[in-house]
Amino acid sequence: MSTITPRFWAGPLRYMRWASREKPAYFWSVVIGSLGPVSMVVVPPIRRAFGDFDAPPIPLTYPIPSGPRKKLTGYDDDTE
Repeated sequence: MSTITPRFWAGPLRYMRWASREKPAYFWSVVIGSLGPVSMVVVPPIRRAFGDFDAPPIPLTYPIPSGPRKKLTGYDDDTE
């Protein structure tokens, strides 16, 4: 093989073959890193197909009851 490194835009498949042999850490980190955005599109429909749905959102506030508060008695709550 020639000693000249292939250029990506001239032949992408040839460049990927060269990079996988000569610079495997860079090549596989790019391959694995590119799976992240792809999985954002592919995984949710697969999850729903298997019956796994998103959990309901966690409440951020405590619900305030309607109506007046009940007057507590006993337990030394009387201030008299």
